[in-house]
Amino acid sequence: MAKMEGIDVSMMLVLFMVLSTFSRSIHGSEEETDRILALPGQPKVSFQQFSGYVTVNKVAGRALFYWLTEAAQQPLSKPLVIWLNGGPGCSSVAYGASEEIGPFRINKTASGLYLNKFSWNTVANLLFLETPAGVGFSYSNRSSDLLDTGDRRTAEDSLEFLIRWLDRFPRYKHREVYITGESYAGHYVPQFARQIMLHNQKSKNPINLKGIMVGNAVTDNYYDNLGTVTYWWSHAMISDKTYRQLMNTCDFRRQKESDECESLYSYAMDQEFGNIDQYNIYAPPCNKSDGTTSTRQSMRLPHRPHKMLRKIAGYDPCTEKYAEIYYNRADVQRALHANKTKVPYKWTACSEVLNRNWNDTDVSVLPIYRKMIAAGLRIWVFSGDVDSVVPVTATRYSLAQLKLTTKVPWYPWYVKKQVGGWTEVYEGLTFATVRGAGHEVPLFKPRAALVLFRSFLKGQPLPKS
Repeated sequence: MAKMEGIDVSMMLVLFMVLSTFSRSIHGSEEETDRILALPGQPKVSFQQFSGYVTVNKVAGRALFYWLTEAAQQPLSKPLVIWLNGGPGCSSVAYGASEEIGPFRINKTASGLYLNKFSWNTVANLLFLETPAGVGFSYSNRSSDLLDTGDRRTAEDSLEFLIRWLDRFPRYKHREVYITGESYAGHYVPQFARQIMLHNQKSKNPINLKGIMVGNAVTDNYYDNLGTVTYWWSHAMISDKTYRQLMNTCDFRRQKESDECESLYSYAMDQEFGNIDQYNIYAPPCNKSDGTTSTRQSMRLPHRPHKMLRKIAGYDPCTEKYAEIYYNRADVQRALHANKTKVPYKWTACSEVLNRNWNDTDVSVLPIYRKMIAAGLRIWVFSGDVDSVVPVTATRYSLAQLKLTTKVPWYPWYVKKQVGGWTEVYEGLTFATVRGAGHEVPLFKPRAALVLFRSFLKGQPLPKS
């Protein structure tokens, strides 16, 4: 009988098979434990759902919460699409899953769910990740983690999550992976992609990352702020005088503006904006029970962490309220396998603590774009054109700094014979606007957003007719 270094080869094979079977059974049981049988008030669906926790740091007890909604048809042949919301400190369950691209919407009484016919899981498997720890159901047992997190740890923990999650769901290990998101996820998404690229350089099990797509994305301090003030003025939100004062007084490259500049921002928002929803300047704000309307007069500029993307007006401007009722229900948390540690605070759509204590933020993610382009990743950037928080002008100014060669010149793209927006295809990147959409593009223009997403997955230009 063959021997190797004094060890019986047949015995080694038996041991290997036993260990492999044991490993598969462990991961299989973990996956089964995470299976969602049905959410309270959920309509019947044909696709599978899973949710739960993945520990990303055992010492600190940091665990990130996820929710996977598999593709409605032939999930094994569809890519894995990870969705991240921004803030920083806001939940992809509250926004991405529940009012943007997920398969369900929460009804007005928060008693149940109804189907979103424009869900992106019609063409992909959707993995909603609540990151960093402290967002939504994600948590850390080390309370100081909530006071010193930032871009770097968010990216590192997201990579650790994905590696461990793929071990739990091995059928996704060689699947095409795309990372998507919006707003401050304009930092998260490219930073996550960079971590994956670094991981792939030294790993025997590379992650099959194919591309990224971000919407109304925080990108570059200087150009985002220059574009934001320009948008306010060009859309008659501020006076000529205030525009000139902002342009002459503020140093858009600084992380913290001068008191004089901050007072100008406050004046513009308090005295000149009026009672509007800054996340869609043409939509009505959500009415409170006392008849008044909610506004976000204290919003800061996107070049540094700003106050929450709280409730964004859309077809129903109060959707965030329904989420905060629904996901605090004990029966919903049981069905999601969430809040098992019984954290001493309510689930909220955004974490004020994280937002106030954000520790590090990249001045610009454009250097990461250059690396992604060089690596051949598919990169799409889109912009709802009635958002005044991270407006289309900010994105265009930022992307212009890449100085990319135009492949397909600017043209209108169509949805059901109507102009859905405008687009230009560059060497290495596609940019598209979505006409009439606010900060959360899939909330305001769900059909157009799905057309955009399908074209992105196919790597094909948006329809010209």
